[in-house]
Amino acid sequence: MQRYEYKVIPAPKRGEKARGVKSTEDRFALALTGMMNQLGAEGWDYVRADTLPCEERSGLTGTKTSYQTVMVFRRALAASAAAGSGAEPVTPVRAEGPRLGSPVAMPAGPAPALGPAAAPAGAPPAVAPSREATAP
Repeated sequence: MQRYEYKVIPAPKRGEKARGVKSTEDRFALALTGMMNQLGAEGWDYVRADTLPCEERSGLTGTKTSYQTVMVFRRALAASAAAGSGAEPVTPVRAEGPRLGSPVAMPAGPAPALGPAAAPAGAPPAVAPSREATAP
């Protein structure tokens, strides 16, 4: 099975100035062409462009959503790297939450039966009458 590595980069927001390139569309196409040719020379294949939401801070407590356009490239991993990783699927690792206290050994056998709750020792706490009850 062929394995790939991916590279995601932000799409250019402005065109490049060059001689003979006058319009905005031509400048933008020149910027894209240069970027794609550079990555293609490094072995990256263009896959697609996506526009994704991104939450940003706005002021002290607010957030706003902006949209970022990214370009996705991929290239095949070397045969030695793909063979060295094995053909087994990767299983996600689930992080465990923090553990409080030390582990407690549970006694063997059935759990003890619980009876009714015992009344607290001593007199119950005094409760003052509400203010609404004493108002004329």
